Amino acid sequence: MTRTVMAVLGVLLALYVVFGLLLPALFGLLKFVLVLAVVAFAVVAVVTVVSRLSK
Repeated sequence: MTRTVMAVLGVLLALYVVFGLLLPALFGLLKFVLVLAVVAFAVVAVVTVVSRLSK
């Protein structure tokens, strides 16, 4: 009985860690990388436009 209860608690703790801690952290990291990519794209676009207009 104790082994079953501990197994159920372990599964619940694992689900809490995955859905409560890891997934929000991954989504936050993905959002940060997406914003960084948009900023990098804007910088490249501005540099390209300025270099073509200066010729």
